[in-house]
Amino acid sequence: MRNMLAIADKELRGYFASPIAYVVMGFFALLFGFFFYAYLDAFMRQSMQMAGFGGGSMNVNMNLVRPLFGNASVVLLFVIPMITMRTYSEEKRSGTIELLLTSPLTDAQIILGKFLGALGLYLAMLAVTLLYIAILFWFGNPDWRPIASGYLGLLLMGGRFIAVGLL
Repeated sequence: MRNMLAIADKELRGYFASPIAYVVMGFFALLFGFFFYAYLDAFMRQSMQMAGFGGGSMNVNMNLVRPLFGNASVVLLFVIPMITMRTYSEEKRSGTIELLLTSPLTDAQIILGKFLGALGLYLAMLAVTLLYIAILFWFGNPDWRPIASGYLGLLLMGGRFIAVGLL
């Protein structure tokens, strides 16, 4: 377990030592923010139209959060390969793949360590997007259960995409 966490820590430090992590996180946060703004603007316009006609209130989770997470899952199709492409190729480029493969580690420890490192970067990416959800809770009263399950779904889907990318 300790060896696996050491590899994950090395991978995570390697991501943040180069501009890759910052570019990927910025790209994801920019796209997530764009979709958040677009859906929030559409939600506000529809709410004002419904209020003008004397209609009822609109559901924030159905009209804003649900399509936001749907678009975030599509963006992940393009962002996750940016994370996973360098995991093994960087080892080969720097010449440390031989050292890694001849060390007293099992292949499963190496693979899981690299998976956990990439997953740590992905968790940091998702943590950046919590700012947008905090804005929703600051100015509104959305239900937290669909938001939490949406983030759990993004986490599980991102983990699956990372596993496929490492394959």
